[in-house]
Amino acid sequence: MHGGAETVRGCAEWLRSRAPPGVLEPIPTERAGEASGKDVGAGVAEYAEADVAKFRALLEESYEESGLVTEAFAKTFYLGTQLMPEPARRAIWAVYVWCRRTDEIVDAPRGPNDPDMLTDLSEWEVRLERLFRHGEVVDALDLPLLDVRVTYPDLDIQPYLDMVRGMLMDIPDLGQDRYDGFDELHLYCYRVAGTVGLMSMPIFGCADGYTDKEAKEPALSLGVAFQLTNILRDVGEDAATRGRVYLPRQDMERFGVTEQQIFSKTLDDNYVAMMKYEIDRARMYYERAKRGVPMLSPYSRLPVQASLDCYAKILDKIEENGYDNLTRRAYASKWEKLAEIPFSWYRTQPIYKFLPLPWDKPATSGGN
Repeated sequence: MHGGAETVRGCAEWLRSRAPPGVLEPIPTERAGEASGKDVGAGVAEYAEADVAKFRALLEESYEESGLVTEAFAKTFYLGTQLMPEPARRAIWAVYVWCRRTDEIVDAPRGPNDPDMLTDLSEWEVRLERLFRHGEVVDALDLPLLDVRVTYPDLDIQPYLDMVRGMLMDIPDLGQDRYDGFDELHLYCYRVAGTVGLMSMPIFGCADGYTDKEAKEPALSLGVAFQLTNILRDVGEDAATRGRVYLPRQDMERFGVTEQQIFSKTLDDNYVAMMKYEIDRARMYYERAKRGVPMLSPYSRLPVQASLDCYAKILDKIEENGYDNLTRRAYASKWEKLAEIPFSWYRTQPIYKFLPLPWDKPATSGGN
């Protein structure tokens, strides 16, 4: 990525100068460094055209890099963003990249001389707070999130902080690798995925007649649905590669499934019955999320509905695989996802309430 540290600082300063009054506080003098005093907000600062062109180019490149990262690591999510207007699409990429970088603190390999995860997460949280409060950045990939912060002043830091706490739950030997009941698992799902729905709400926007408060619960439900789907897709992989079992122990006991059975990849009637129950519960969260689609701004409805429909197909694939998520990984192909989009569009239309698609069925009520 082009642009050295000085250009990155200059671009951040330029972005800060565009912030509405009261959104950002001045950088404390002990950290101001080479700041020229231009970061006063509300567009007061003046910049040479050549500098602005340089900053715009760097910001554009940073957004493009964010899009590539999103496409590489979140294909269904990326497909949904392709249905959004460009400003919103790029803003969602910026949010996703921050989430991805947060996740990598826990998942990336570590050498013997690397700082421990707790230290890295603590420093990452401080870095986040400085970006939200003062508009400070460390590298070029921070610039898109700062731009989003300036463009969407209502962006709330709390979901971002909650996601960091979710990552703490995944730290080996310090976090949790087992969950007794669904309430514990739901907290984890909220922190690592439900938060993404809340992060995205200011970008998605609300339709006339609806408030953020009304749209909050469906947004949370969508993130929880996605994370439950991830957990069900990756049962075998999580056990084999991470020694983790996210399925609630109470559910396992109820259906007579043991950890040893999961680690030995033994599929039997008890396991299949439990998977049916877990899939029903995940679909219940998808249904809750669907109720929020009409609450969104018109430009956001199709992207959210399409992401929801495409990701839910993973649950269908688990069923098609005979509920074997111990030795097989369920996934929907790119063409299957593309083929789903016209139906997603139809589901966002008013007529759908009166003429639903014949294969759409009400969700059964799984456990809570």
